[in-house]
Amino acid sequence: MSRIGKLKVPCPDTVKVTQAEDRVIVKGPKGELSERIHPFLTVQIDSDGVQVEKDPNQRKADALSGLTRTLIANMVKGVTEGFKRELEIVGVGYRAELAGKELVFQLGYSHKINFPLPEGISAELPKPTQIILTGIDKALLGQTAAKIRALRKPEPYKGKGVKYVEEHIRRKVGKAGAK
Repeated sequence: MSRIGKLKVPCPDTVKVTQAEDRVIVKGPKGELSERIHPFLTVQIDSDGVQVEKDPNQRKADALSGLTRTLIANMVKGVTEGFKRELEIVGVGYRAELAGKELVFQLGYSHKINFPLPEGISAELPKPTQIILTGIDKALLGQTAAKIRALRKPEPYKGKGVKYVEEHIRRKVGKAGAK
């Protein structure tokens, strides 16, 4: 039984939540997001928040209610505050630069890597080795950060590569050498 699904999503005054057919649309100061609602669920929208109701005859509806409630809560947070993800580039000569709506990476390969940012995601580079991604869609932001990290995953010996700032790289000991 989902306890998260029973909670009401609080909506600030600056956020407007509407329902159109099988979608929930959330509009706020930073933009607009929408999410499809499963047929087992219904959404009740009132002045103080959004409540997800489930069909009691469907077993899958219990898990879906918690998921849907969390997705709506993330949309409300996204259109009010937005989300941020920070990445760090470790390695001699590894760096990134911003060229319009595209990140250009030098990650130890023989060529530069051009990474176009998806619509709705913006990047800033305080240092050539630090990337801050921001956006209102949490799923798209996480997927973009994962794709950037996959360009050169951190290796376990020296830790070189692209990593999340909060990520801890488990280090391995290299060769012991001849005695």
